[in-house]
Amino acid sequence: MGKFIVKRLLLSIVILFCVMLIVYTLMHCLPTNYIDQQARQLATRPGNTKSAAEWIAELNAQYGMDKGIIAGYFTWMKSAIVGNFGNSWRWTLPVTEKFADVVWYSFALGVATFILQVLIAIPLGVAAARKQYGMTDYTVTVIAMVCNSLPTFFVASLFKLVLCVKLGWFDIGGMISTRTHDAMSPFMQVMDMGWHLVLPTLTIVVVSIGGLMRYTRTNMLEVLNADYIRTARAKGLPESKVISKHAFRNTLIPLVTILGGSLPGLFSGALVTEQLFSIPGVGYTAYQSMIVGDIPFTMFYLSFISILTLLGNLITDILYGVVDPRVRLS
Repeated sequence: MGKFIVKRLLLSIVILFCVMLIVYTLMHCLPTNYIDQQARQLATRPGNTKSAAEWIAELNAQYGMDKGIIAGYFTWMKSAIVGNFGNSWRWTLPVTEKFADVVWYSFALGVATFILQVLIAIPLGVAAARKQYGMTDYTVTVIAMVCNSLPTFFVASLFKLVLCVKLGWFDIGGMISTRTHDAMSPFMQVMDMGWHLVLPTLTIVVVSIGGLMRYTRTNMLEVLNADYIRTARAKGLPESKVISKHAFRNTLIPLVTILGGSLPGLFSGALVTEQLFSIPGVGYTAYQSMIVGDIPFTMFYLSFISILTLLGNLITDILYGVVDPRVRLS
C-alpha cells in the first residue's frame, strides 16, 4: 500500500505540472490583454507614482508574460510552488488570503450537499433495486429522470419564487440577514448563516441526486443477480442481512468512484449556484474574477481544482482496497 501511494503521488505531481502548464498557456494566449487593462487601472489610482508602461512591465515580469510560454511558465511556477500567486486584481488582496476568506462558505455548502446526496440517493437507489419493476422502482426512476432534466438556474429560480417571494421564508440571496444579523448572539449568527445555506443546498441536491440514484440502482441490480446472492438466500439468510452484509458492500465498489470524485466539489464551490444566491464562496469569487480578467486568482483557482481532482482520484484508489479486500494495491 505504501509503495502504491508513493508511486501515485509521484505520478500525480507530474500530471499536476502538465495541467498547470496548460492553465498557464491558456492565460498566456488570451485574446484580450488583461495585463494592459490592469496596468492602466493601477496607474490612475490615487497616490500612484508609476506610469502605465512601468506597471505593464512589472506585471509582465511578475507572471512571465513577457517571455515565451515555457520560460514564462517556469517563472510563474517558482512563485506558485511556495504559495505566492500574487495579488488578486479584482479583490486587491493576496490571492491566498482572499481564498482563505471565502473557502469556508463553499466547504459548508459542499459538505451539507454531499451528506444529503448520500443519505437520499443511495437508500432510494437500493430500494428501487430491491423492488424492481414495482411502484417504488418506477417512482425512484421518474424522480431521477426529472432531477437529471432540471437545470440549476430553473430550480434556483423556482425556489426563490415560491419560498422567498411568495412565502417569505428565506432571503433571496446573501449569507446573513442584513437588518438583524449584527444584533444576534454568536450562536444565532451561525444559525442565521446556516439558514441562508438551505436553499443553495437544496438546489444542488435536487439537480445532482438523480444520477447517483440511477447509478446505485444499476449496480445494486447487478449484484442482486449474482450467484453468491442466490446462494445466500438459498441458505436461509434473512433478506436484510443479504442486502446489508453481502449485496450493499459490493455495490459500494463502483460508488466509491463517484463519491471520491466529489472531493473537489467540497472546496471548489458551486459556481452557478453560489452566483444565483449571492453566496460569497469560492465559486462566486472565481466567477467574479474571471469576468474581469483577474489572471492571478483565475490561475490559482484552476490549479487548486487540479490538485483536488488528483487527490480525489488517489483517495478513490485507496478506498477500493478498503471496501473490497480482494483488491490489492501494490
